[in-house]
Amino acid sequence: QVQLVESGGGLVQPGGSLRLSCAASGSIFSIYHMGWYRQAPGKQREWVATITSTASTNYADSVKGRFTISRDNAKKSVYLQMNSLKPEDTAVYYCNQDRGAGTYWGKGTLVTVSS
Repeated sequence: QVQLVESGGGLVQPGGSLRLSCAASGSIFSIYHMGWYRQAPGKQREWVATITSTASTNYADSVKGRFTISRDNAKKSVYLQMNSLKPEDTAVYYCNQDRGAGTYWGKGTLVTVSS
């Protein structure tokens, strides 16, 4: 069973930055695509960013140019650097691992952008 544990959320002022981390269990990590999703209060979960096994990245238009996804295969971790944060970025952020035959989720970390 894969476990994904997110950390790094918190309260930040508009224009500020946060770095989210997601640590994965299991012996194999590098071959899987990893992603970040978020769910704002009263809204559906939405895709934020993906990094493939070859480190190619893709971003939702709403975060492009502000967020950066990265991975460290040696640490079995994926990161989301979030800059120029806006109140509309407030959400629970979830880490995701796509194994093809199954998708795994962490429990999320709350990011609140407010003055």
